[in-house]
Amino acid sequence: METAYYTVYDFDGDYVHLKRTDIESDDLKLVARALLPPEIVEGSELKYEMMQYELLKSIRTTKKP
Repeated sequence: METAYYTVYDFDGDYVHLKRTDIESDDLKLVARALLPPEIVEGSELKYEMMQYELLKSIRTTKKP
């Protein structure tokens, strides 16, 4: 089974855009939020292995007004 690493790029309602970080790619992967750890925020780092996402690092960011 392949292991892949992602960063949470953006939230879109019940979906999340993930950017793959372990290979060169500009593509974003759209994943249902229910399949991801509930504590993710933009910038969180995830590992995908054995059909599960694991939170590696969560970076709390604040958006400027």
